[in-house]
Amino acid sequence: MILFLAGTSDARALALTVKDAGYNILTTVVTENAGKEMQKVGLDVYVGRLTDQDFTAMIKEQGFQAIVDASHPFAEEASKNALLGAKAAGVPYIRYERESQVYEQNGIVMVESYEEAAEVAAEKKGVILLTTGSKTLETFTRRLLDQPDTRVIARMLPRKDNMEKCEKLGFPQKDIVAIQGPFSKEFNAALYKQYGVTTMITKESGKAGSVDEKLEAALELGIETIMIKRPKIQYGHAYSDFEGVLSHINRIVDEKMEE
Repeated sequence: MILFLAGTSDARALALTVKDAGYNILTTVVTENAGKEMQKVGLDVYVGRLTDQDFTAMIKEQGFQAIVDASHPFAEEASKNALLGAKAAGVPYIRYERESQVYEQNGIVMVESYEEAAEVAAEKKGVILLTTGSKTLETFTRRLLDQPDTRVIARMLPRKDNMEKCEKLGFPQKDIVAIQGPFSKEFNAALYKQYGVTTMITKESGKAGSVDEKLEAALELGIETIMIKRPKIQYGHAYSDFEGVLSHINRIVDEKMEE
């Protein structure tokens, strides 16, 4: 049986690939909405955040043979907890991550953290569009909301908790774009034009994260992009293709049968 960290569209596709190969699989996601998407395609799902101790206990109690971590490239805490949980339980940890891309175009500033992105944006001023989600919104509001000659537009998922967070942080309602993607290049361009965006902040989430569509639209319109690099985590066994993950699972199972 495989414990599988999911939540994204490509993770869901990988989970189905593993299940179709004949393995029992339990997916884990953070939100109810993501859980419903898993259930729609016939995947068993656990909804909720898990600590490393939670992972260890779940592995031991339910007899999982391995953890496959296909969480979002920026779900750093979840990956670290899964790594520690797998190690404590004595089972293999396998990482699937969208292939990273190289961005060397003019008009793109690469930064190491959300805090650095906020500092760079503060220097640029103008109309700044955040496409980094709600989790780190406070980092940007703290640095940018009261900045002179600066307007911050936040695009995020249309969830009740996100709107409550915006209200708590004093984020103006007129500057919230609550909508769920994926978005085409044309849609992004229209949004940039609507708000007069001069700087766009995004994460290096990979092609499946629709970074290209955001970036291409920004570059064509002469909008500067601040891109946050992925967290640096030593995963051990990591793959960017489904075949690699499945082959690794097969090896684990074969080795167990030979013991």
